[in-house]
Amino acid sequence: MLPTGSYEEFSDDDPYFNDDKPKEKCGVVAIACKGDLTSHMYYALRALQHRGQEASGMVTFDKRQKMKKGIGLVDQVFSEADLKRLKGNMGIGHTYYSIKVSQPENAQPFTLKAEVGDIAIAHNGIIVNAPELVKEMKSQGYMFTKSSEEEAFALILNDEMKKNNDIEKALQVVAKKLIGSYSFTLMLNGRVFAMRDPLGLKPLCLGQFDGGYIVASETGALDVIGAKLIRDIQPGEAIELFHDKVESFKIANSKRRAHCFFEWVYFARADSIIDRLSVYHARKRIGWRLAKEHPVDADVVIAIPDSGRGHAYGFSMGSGIKLSEGIMKNRYVQRTFIMPSQFLRDVSIKDKLNPVKAVVEGRRVVLVDDSIVRGTTMKTIVQILRNAGAVEVHVRIGSPPIIAPCYLGIDMTTRDQFIANHKEVKDIGKAIGADSLGYISIDGMVEALQIEQENLCLGCVTSEYPLPITGERERDQHTLDMFD
Repeated sequence: MLPTGSYEEFSDDDPYFNDDKPKEKCGVVAIACKGDLTSHMYYALRALQHRGQEASGMVTFDKRQKMKKGIGLVDQVFSEADLKRLKGNMGIGHTYYSIKVSQPENAQPFTLKAEVGDIAIAHNGIIVNAPELVKEMKSQGYMFTKSSEEEAFALILNDEMKKNNDIEKALQVVAKKLIGSYSFTLMLNGRVFAMRDPLGLKPLCLGQFDGGYIVASETGALDVIGAKLIRDIQPGEAIELFHDKVESFKIANSKRRAHCFFEWVYFARADSIIDRLSVYHARKRIGWRLAKEHPVDADVVIAIPDSGRGHAYGFSMGSGIKLSEGIMKNRYVQRTFIMPSQFLRDVSIKDKLNPVKAVVEGRRVVLVDDSIVRGTTMKTIVQILRNAGAVEVHVRIGSPPIIAPCYLGIDMTTRDQFIANHKEVKDIGKAIGADSLGYISIDGMVEALQIEQENLCLGCVTSEYPLPITGERERDQHTLDMFD
């Protein structure tokens, strides 16, 4: 559980907020091919490492199911010997991020030896009704070992497959029972599947390479193994992968979509394409619009690397202010959770981000980033720039103010952590030490993304959600009847 309390009560050395950035939960992969898939799976998972750095895992099949998963980055979990042992032509993989301190049992894929055979599941997202679903299933006599949403999925699948051995009908039943966000990759007795929730909250794409097919959370995983993007998996669609073909079937229908806008603003790699929209181009348009909404008289635009680069480039284009590399990022810093003193917390940020004096000294700086959660890291960076000689620091942000929790897969689950819930924009600017602060508007962001507002999930910036959340406003007050 995340801590509760007022904004002022949060300690800067709380491990949940050391990095003051929203965190995505996971990345998933599925591959079917003629030959051995382990090298393809390994590099595809590495390409999704930004979606989860806590744990990694893969399950493969070659006459039998084999698994390796553990705490750590992909190249820390898998040795050369592991990849030789995991040799197979069917498989699924997972990279994991947890809002809790990671435990080995949290690593995925989740596996279950069921009556219908071996089941393995990798999941990106959150099932909102998981607690109620697990409680109901336990009352009906289901036996759980972890009481997780993935285990509930596996048990429902097992029951439905026992009835008629029809995977299409079984997954349709699963989709009707699960409320939330999900992109699943699934292995059942050596058969490989992928499925996406009816609203398309989480991304999932399909690619083809010489000798096989791949499904992954982002196109970067396709690019690294030389696969060609075929299309996105459609909301409410499931597919089965073979080495020479893909079979598709519908598991649920919805009249609308609810794509997570943060995928384009921050989570996804800039080189990815999600639902036919280039992440880089989306960020550039956001920056351009931001410059029009919040103009400023300044000398140089700089980005907080790497998350603010595309936004800063667009802001430079929209404002006519030159763009320069004003902050350098140390890419060899390991993630740290608890800093025992303010001095060490400041050193930790400086160890990761350091100003280029030649760029900022004596200049009026526009500092561009994707978002602000608590504001503690931004405050330190603004001060770093002032210490390097910046005469003014104007902060511009490529998302609207975050004011509400995310219940659908981002580690923002309590309102008390958001500085925008406690202060007006001008007061936030003062709190972080900026000469001015500007956020892009919701309308401006929607225009930049070129996706209809009703087809986006904007819950964390509007407090209205595309699915029923206990105690929260639902955007359109729909129920499960919206799914056919």
